[in-house]
Amino acid sequence: MIIHVVKRGETLWSIASRYGVSVSQMIAANGLPNPNRLLIGQSLIIPIAARQHTVRAGETLWQIAQRYGVTVRAIVRANQISSPSNIYPGMVLIIPPRTYTVQPGENLRQIAQRYGVTVQEIMKANQIQNPNLIYTGMVLVIPFPKPIIDVNAYTINKGEQGGREVREVGQYLTYISPFAYIMKADGGLEPIDDASILQAAEAKRVVPLMCITNFTSEDPGSRLAHTILSSTEVQNRLLTNIENTMRTKGYIGLNVDFENVFPADRELYNQFLQRAVDRLRPKGYSVSTALAPKTSSDQKGILYEAHDYAAQAKIVDFIVLMTYEWGYRFGPPQAISPLNQIKRVLDYAVTVIPRNKIFMGFQVYARDWLLPHVQGQEAETFDMQEAIRRAVKYNATIQYDRVAQSPFYRYWDEKGRQHEVWFEDARSAQAKFDLAKNYGLRGISYWVLGYPFPQNWVLLEGNFRIRKLR
Repeated sequence: MIIHVVKRGETLWSIASRYGVSVSQMIAANGLPNPNRLLIGQSLIIPIAARQHTVRAGETLWQIAQRYGVTVRAIVRANQISSPSNIYPGMVLIIPPRTYTVQPGENLRQIAQRYGVTVQEIMKANQIQNPNLIYTGMVLVIPFPKPIIDVNAYTINKGEQGGREVREVGQYLTYISPFAYIMKADGGLEPIDDASILQAAEAKRVVPLMCITNFTSEDPGSRLAHTILSSTEVQNRLLTNIENTMRTKGYIGLNVDFENVFPADRELYNQFLQRAVDRLRPKGYSVSTALAPKTSSDQKGILYEAHDYAAQAKIVDFIVLMTYEWGYRFGPPQAISPLNQIKRVLDYAVTVIPRNKIFMGFQVYARDWLLPHVQGQEAETFDMQEAIRRAVKYNATIQYDRVAQSPFYRYWDEKGRQHEVWFEDARSAQAKFDLAKNYGLRGISYWVLGYPFPQNWVLLEGNFRIRKLR
C-alpha cells in the first residue's frame, strides 16, 4: 500500500480513480469520519499492492528494481519517468507489485514458499477465497515479504470496555498488558478487573502480561519504590503475590514498570529484577520492563537515573522503551513522539541492549493545546479520528513537521482562542514502522488502547507479519 497526501481540489473519488481503487475501499482503509470532506495535507492510505521507496543518494533505478524484485521498466511506467536517469535523492517512487504466472501443477503453497510470503498473504492480495481454485496461466500479485515482529499494547480501561478493545485489535497483537497492578508497601497488590481482557486475549491468541507499577496519578511512587526495593522480605512477599496472581489468572509473563525511582535505588532495582527472573523464569514466565527514553547512560533526572539500560538488558527477556510524551499534556505544544527524538534514544539503546530485546514505544493519541501556552495548562487528549473531525470542523490545513515526522495544525475556536493540535497519521506511522525495520527491533509497544486509529492497524499489517505465541 502507499500513502497519498491530499492536495487542493482533490476529492475522495478523484483520488480513488487515480489509483484504481473504490471509494468504499478508501473509506474502510482510512476509517474516514467524513468521506465528503478531505483536508489539504491529510494523508490517506491507498489500499493497493504497490509500495513507496524514497531514493537515496547514489541509487539507480536498476538497484531499486533489484531490491524489490521488479523490472526497471515497471517502475518507469508506474511513475511516468521519461528517462531512468531522471531520479534524485528524496524522490518518492511507487514500486509496483511483483506478479507471477501460475505454471502447470503448481499450488499456492509452493508459490508462497518460493517468494517468502504466506499463502494467506497471496490470497488476500488477489482476493482468492479458495486456495485450490487457481489455474495455469493465472497472473498473481505477489506481496512484498514482511519482517516478523512482536507487538505489545497496554490498556488502561478495565472490565468489558478493556475486553472490547482487545477484541477489536487482538489480531494485530502478540502481547496485551493491562495497566496496572499497583504495588503496596507491604508487598500486596491492588486488584484490577481484568477478567474480560484476559478472556479476549485468549480468544485472539494474545499473550497476557501482568503489569505492575509503583505510581498513580496522585503519587509519583518514589517512596513506595524505595520501601519495596530496600526490603528483601517485602520483595519476596510481592513476588509470591505476583506468582499467585499469574497462575490463577493465566498470565504468561510479568512486565515491571517502576517509575520515578530514586537514583540511589538504581542497583536495588537491578537486584529486584534479578530476583524476579530467578524465581519466575524457571516456571515458564517471562520478565520484561518499561524504561524511560534515555539518550545516554548518565542522563540526569528522577525519570532516568535508576533505569539502567545495560544491566536490565542482561537480566530481563525484553524491554519496552517509552519513546513518547515529549509533547506532555502540561508542557508546551510539540510532537508527542517526534521521530528525531526517538532516533536519539534508539541510537543509545542499541549500544547496550540487544536489538532483539527492544520494543519501541508508539503513542496512539492526539493533543490540543491552547495558545499562547501557559505553563501548567493541560492540553486536551483525544483520538486520531477526533483530530481529523476537529480539523474538518474548523477547516484547518494539515501541516507536517519533517524533522519530527509528525502532522499538526492550528485553528481558532468559537471563543476566538487559537489552538495547536499534534497527532499521528499514515505518514508518521509509516515513518515509525520504517524506523523499527531499520534498527532491526524486536517489536512495537502501543500506549495505549482506547484511542481509535484505523490507519495504524492497516499499515501495521501491511508492514509486518505479527508473531503469535499461543
